[in-house]
Amino acid sequence: MTFLGTGTSQGVPVITCHCPVCKSNDSKDKRLRTSALIESDKCNLVIDSGPDFRYQMLRADLQRLDAILFTHQHRDHIAGLDDVRSFNFKQKRAMPVYGNEFVIDQIKREFHYVFESDYPGIPQLEIHQINSEPFLIEDLNIIPVEVLHHKLPVLGFRIHDLTYITDANTIPEKEYEKIKDTRILVLNALQKDDHISHFTLDDALEVIKKVKPEKAYLTHISHNMGLHEEVSEDLPSEVFLAYDGLSVNI
Repeated sequence: MTFLGTGTSQGVPVITCHCPVCKSNDSKDKRLRTSALIESDKCNLVIDSGPDFRYQMLRADLQRLDAILFTHQHRDHIAGLDDVRSFNFKQKRAMPVYGNEFVIDQIKREFHYVFESDYPGIPQLEIHQINSEPFLIEDLNIIPVEVLHHKLPVLGFRIHDLTYITDANTIPEKEYEKIKDTRILVLNALQKDDHISHFTLDDALEVIKKVKPEKAYLTHISHNMGLHEEVSEDLPSEVFLAYDGLSVNI
């Protein structure tokens, strides 16, 4: 797994902000919108294609993309979908995209021209609506984990020994069974102060204590969290602030 982006909806630095994090020279304090690349023997899978998708693909030098898996329909997670056109052209096929009914409905509204025109320059998408049932993408067995982003249903995903959850502030008790014994947990942690729809740092640490993974990585981080180096010093030994470009073997 490679973290393509680890920032919140505004990214870091934030436009017009002059706080120490946004003015930091540390590359680990530069965060594109949240996304991840999962690479297996048979599949390159991206989780979420936000506004930075094009640059993330270029920065990762990704030459093949087999599918995109969506957590939810907010713009910072779907806005870059148009840029699959380059993969369509190179791979000569439509891009398989996976999301729940809310994601698919939003894609059809936001990218309506894909479904209303036969113009050859538009993205080619192969839509797969998913729910709470496990499914396969090539050699990846994916178990959806139903969480809440305030009141919005969001999907996390258990992929073999990895569990990836972003944009959540509630994990229903029954969903913990799906992520039991996961070795690597990726979890959103927006900031230290309370937030209506995201786990705070303390919230995320409580979830990690409950799940007990071998390692946990925090993502979807805002500039309000603080400097990467300073926050990292206070974390438990098995918990890490993720940063753009970090790769983890699963």
